[in-house]
Amino acid sequence: MVFAFGVVLFALGIGVSIALHEAGHMWTAKALGMRVRRYYIGFGPKIFSFRRGETEYGLKALPLGGFCDIAGMTALDEMTPEEEPYAMYKKATWKRVVVMSGGIAMNFILGLVLIYGLLLGWGRGEPAPPVVQAVTCVAPDQLGQEGNFDLTECSGGGPAGEAGLRAGDRITAVDGQKTETFPEVAKAIRGVEGPVVFSVERDGQSMSITVVPDRVQRYVNSASGVPVKQEVSAVGIGGPSATWIEYNALTAVPAAFDYTGELLVDSVKALADIPSKVGALWESVTGGERAQDTPISVVGASVIGGEAADRAEWAMFVGLLASINFFLGVFNILPLLPLDGGHIAVVFYERIRDWFRARRGLIAGGPVDYTKLLPITYVFIVIGGAFMLLTLTADIVNPIKIFG
Repeated sequence: MVFAFGVVLFALGIGVSIALHEAGHMWTAKALGMRVRRYYIGFGPKIFSFRRGETEYGLKALPLGGFCDIAGMTALDEMTPEEEPYAMYKKATWKRVVVMSGGIAMNFILGLVLIYGLLLGWGRGEPAPPVVQAVTCVAPDQLGQEGNFDLTECSGGGPAGEAGLRAGDRITAVDGQKTETFPEVAKAIRGVEGPVVFSVERDGQSMSITVVPDRVQRYVNSASGVPVKQEVSAVGIGGPSATWIEYNALTAVPAAFDYTGELLVDSVKALADIPSKVGALWESVTGGERAQDTPISVVGASVIGGEAADRAEWAMFVGLLASINFFLGVFNILPLLPLDGGHIAVVFYERIRDWFRARRGLIAGGPVDYTKLLPITYVFIVIGGAFMLLTLTADIVNPIKIFG
């Protein structure tokens, strides 16, 4: 019951994100003297609609996005004589850019608000200092069923203990790479093969200790925050990955901006990684194992949201919804039609072209002929549609399971 409620609630959260994205276009367009003819959430058959002033508001059956129909968005749009003075393509460059950026801005603002609420309600872990708290044996594997990520049993002193590392040692570098937090130490160890040299401070003295790691199976957080099982190196040292920090209404503000910056960087990286994930998605659809760092559809994200709600992991629920908003914002910046970034690119092209024309003593050129851009637009729509269908299929036949 709670799972189903979580799925519906998360899907509703995505719907609100889409609605606010389109509202960002609508509100800025109206504020800057343009006419918004229609504002709809969804596509396909109309469920209902109503009119307020010059704008028709409505909901359609397929929850795959939404649209804001602004009169004269391009010179190809058919307009009535009454709409001509409000045509968007006739407005100043800065006004057109503001309107096309309005949706992107709303996604970023909503993401920031969600992160602020996350920090205020649950706090956040900050990386702990690189001090060894315990020297242990190295478990060969890690569980991953039903949200249980405990290590399997092990015995012996472990590579670190056998090499001479002790509890209380502060690790200042791994193979010459400086380490300022315990997670940095773990990350530096994870990818090495063969002996590794630890630079250590002990009782005010500096020393170097060489350790030969074991290769083991561990769950590692991907850029999207989803745990992914990998073969990594481990030496058998223990320490806190984070120290938990609680925030009040004031201290959460700068922390929210810092966290937002990190998530924006992660979103850019995730977007850049999409082409390399197509093969893994196809493999998961055709019977292979579903990698947990592969892209997900709205359906897959909602299912993960439902699982988080079912286990009362509300911080994960809110964080995932915030991440989706940042990704949507970054995705829409791409200078490809029909995305917002594509329309912004056209506006800047017209401005730069007219600047060069003015330098040559020529009058400003007319609006860009969008018919010449249609072939590229159709190619992007077909590729994007195929990718969305692939992720949706993968989420149905082989979904990602964070909690095992």
